[in-house]
Amino acid sequence: MAGLTTAGLVIPLMQGSAVDPALMVLATGAGSLIASHVNDAGFWMFKEFFDLEVKETFATWTLLETVISVVGLAGVLELNVIV
Repeated sequence: MAGLTTAGLVIPLMQGSAVDPALMVLATGAGSLIASHVNDAGFWMFKEFFDLEVKETFATWTLLETVISVVGLAGVLELNVIV
C-alpha cells in the first residue's frame, strides 16, 4: 500500500526531472518496507513460524525490515552511479 501511495505522490515530481523511472521503482519498493509492521501478513507468519511472542517478533521484524530497506536503498544509489 505504501508503494502505491508513494507512486501517486512522486510521479508529478519525476516528470520535471531526469530521474530514471526504474530506479525510482526500486527506491520506492525499498522504502516501503521500512514501516511494515503488524499490518503485514509476513509479520504474523514470521511470529508463528518461529514461535515468538509479539514483543520479540516486533523487535526482530523491525530490525530485519530496516536492514532490508537500507540495503535496498544503498543498492539503488549504487545503481544510480552505474546507470
